[in-house]
Amino acid sequence: MIRNLGRKKPKIDPSAFVSEFAYLVGDIEIGKNSSIWPGVVLRADRFRIRIGSNCSVQENCVIHAGISDVIIGDQVTIGHGSIIHCNRIGNNVLVGMNSTLNIYSEIGDLSIVGAQSLVGENFKVPPKSLVIGVPARIKRKVNKKEIERITAAAHFYVGLSRDFKKHGL
Repeated sequence: MIRNLGRKKPKIDPSAFVSEFAYLVGDIEIGKNSSIWPGVVLRADRFRIRIGSNCSVQENCVIHAGISDVIIGDQVTIGHGSIIHCNRIGNNVLVGMNSTLNIYSEIGDLSIVGAQSLVGENFKVPPKSLVIGVPARIKRKVNKKEIERITAAAHFYVGLSRDFKKHGL
């Protein structure tokens, strides 16, 4: 379901896939080849949500721009059940399933947030970092294989979303 909130209106690139079972409201922009899967809630009632190109927001995620804009770069995969309240996710990032990114946090380019991690308020993750845990801590730099995995995940979901669109799902 895609809803306007007064003058705030979602803008979705024609190549993007948005499940009919997702809920989008407010000042939202979704880039080329991105996908929004069933059960996702994108709520931009007070501030903006910007999702770049080749991104995937998987089932049952919540992204809320209640305190500040939420800016998500290109080739970002946000795993099932994650809650996103952060300011920024850079390019080529993988957010593991059931992770929480709290207000004012930022994730640098080419980073991985491990599944079920809790990125605390105001925490800034530098580029090329692996962060895991509750609370999330920087474990180490990501390696070449992990960067390839980030790219592969983004490409996989671009292809899958094209199949869903082709079949009218």
